[in-house]
Amino acid sequence: MKIIVTGATGFVGSHLVRSLDGHELVAIGRTQVSGVEQFIFRTLSPDTDFSGCFNDVECIVHAAARAHIMKDEAADPLSEYRRVNVEGTLNLARQAAAAGVKRFIFISSIKVNGEQTEIGQPFSSQDTPAPEDFYGVSKQEAEHGLRELASETGMEVVIIRPPLVYGPGVKGNFASMIKLVGRGLPLPLGAVHNKRSLVALDNLVDLIITCIDHPGAANETFLVSDGEDLSTTQLLQGVAEAMGKPSRLIPVPARLLQLGATLIGRKAVAQRLLGSLQVDISHTQKCLNWTPPLTVKQGLQRCFPNHQD
Repeated sequence: MKIIVTGATGFVGSHLVRSLDGHELVAIGRTQVSGVEQFIFRTLSPDTDFSGCFNDVECIVHAAARAHIMKDEAADPLSEYRRVNVEGTLNLARQAAAAGVKRFIFISSIKVNGEQTEIGQPFSSQDTPAPEDFYGVSKQEAEHGLRELASETGMEVVIIRPPLVYGPGVKGNFASMIKLVGRGLPLPLGAVHNKRSLVALDNLVDLIITCIDHPGAANETFLVSDGEDLSTTQLLQGVAEAMGKPSRLIPVPARLLQLGATLIGRKAVAQRLLGSLQVDISHTQKCLNWTPPLTVKQGLQRCFPNHQD
């Protein structure tokens, strides 16, 4: 099968490309991709002409996006997210449908569902979308447009909403946490009893590959995780173990951490560390007969391939 991967130099896309054995690959992007049979230079924008890109292509995995940016310097961030993630995505999808591409897999985000859950009340694929930031809004609007396009054209659309993805080369908040644990600094996070769903990079890629040709994936929305929810305390302990480092966690009550973070204007940071975000993957598992191949422990170990027990 001939497959297009967008965002093929990104964290998810690059790993996907390396994992797609037995398929003819085409990468669309702004940067040359090594190890791919064909590379086509295009930017993701509302007016990009993709003609000639889809010859014999049966499936597109669309992982390119304007990613969530902590310190956005755009004059109008929402408009910029919409320009790339909504208008750019739908422009690509319309041209793909017109060219006869059978399936379009869209890597969305759990942020479409929202930012937090109560413990024991996970997000599901049937929930009414409730995005709270511009990135989540843009992903939700893209999903809506893709579903309409599927209805109009018959091109199958598959939507995957991952929570935080971790693996070798991870960046952002997870990378910052790894650095803190690696320095052996005492952290006041030894008594956090929240629950958060994460997904190992290998587990996400395995699900994407499953969705390429699984008949049950057509026009479905899938949530994905490792199937094991961790507290922040448990996650830090797991990272330390995978690194071969001691976990120096001080048991400070979460309510005191929340109060302190609010007083110094870091409420959003506290939410990510102290709040819960769980996802229900039962629909994904049942529909696709899919089980995450890696446990959390195995996923964390793959973040540190040079560590030897």
